[in-house]
Amino acid sequence: MAQMSLLTALTEKMRWHQQRQGLLAQNVANADTPGFQGKELKQLDFSSALEGVSLTPVSAAPGHISLTGGTMQVADAVTQPDFETTPEGNGVTLEDEMMKVTANQMDYQAVTSLYTKSLALIRTALGHPS
Repeated sequence: MAQMSLLTALTEKMRWHQQRQGLLAQNVANADTPGFQGKELKQLDFSSALEGVSLTPVSAAPGHISLTGGTMQVADAVTQPDFETTPEGNGVTLEDEMMKVTANQMDYQAVTSLYTKSLALIRTALGHPS
């Protein structure tokens, strides 16, 4: 089941949120470090991941649909722009970082919920509810 495109996309999104949480935690931890510049992840590019995805009927039974192709990559870290810089040269605003942490946690929870519900639907379709 792990090879299905939907589950792969959700897994990559969860990895992206985990990686982002780590960077945000580093930003918060270094909020008072002189010269530290905060980092942020580039957004996942879903359009390039969906280029190879196509809906094709499964040969076993007409009417069944499968997704094929498409792979996603976890994003790279980039230095985030400085809107405020302290006299020591630190570009991290603690309030902004904490808002990003909260938003990231909520998004991660939404993705994990979608993943769990997708697995439950697959189990039900296979006749193994629970």
